[in-house]
Amino acid sequence: MATARQRLLKEFKEALKAKPEDTGITLIPNETDLFAWRAVLRGPKETPFEGGSFELVIRVPEQYPLQPPAVRYRTRIFHPNVHFKTGEICLDILKGAWSPAWTLHSVCQAVLALMSDPAPDSPLNCDAGGAGGDGAGKGKGAEERGGSCGARARAAPHA
Repeated sequence: MATARQRLLKEFKEALKAKPEDTGITLIPNETDLFAWRAVLRGPKETPFEGGSFELVIRVPEQYPLQPPAVRYRTRIFHPNVHFKTGEICLDILKGAWSPAWTLHSVCQAVLALMSDPAPDSPLNCDAGGAGGDGAGKGKGAEERGGSCGARARAAPHA
């Protein structure tokens, strides 16, 4: 835990130096718990999210940086790689592709990149990902059609 605390203190100092107007990322540690953070992301330009502000909840494990943080959206977002109800993010670096070289800031950069360039082949929100849009298997769930939507969410219709 001492290693994680030292690393997080270093990342906190870096976060204080960062310019959100340049990066689109504001990282904020909890005042009483260094292992609980939140991030505010500015919606990437030339995307449906442009002009929006999106809050992430970040929970850092005691084994950090050897294990990845748990990151989810607090702000509801209609995106193929985000579970609409829970805010869970389908991003490889938050799972098996994690490396201790990643920082909380670089994780937020990866989330911003995912907002700009979704990966529809691994959706958590099949409605946003367009899974099964060809009408194949009509009347069956996406799972029965071979979709990879084990954690599917239904979003309200958008105007």
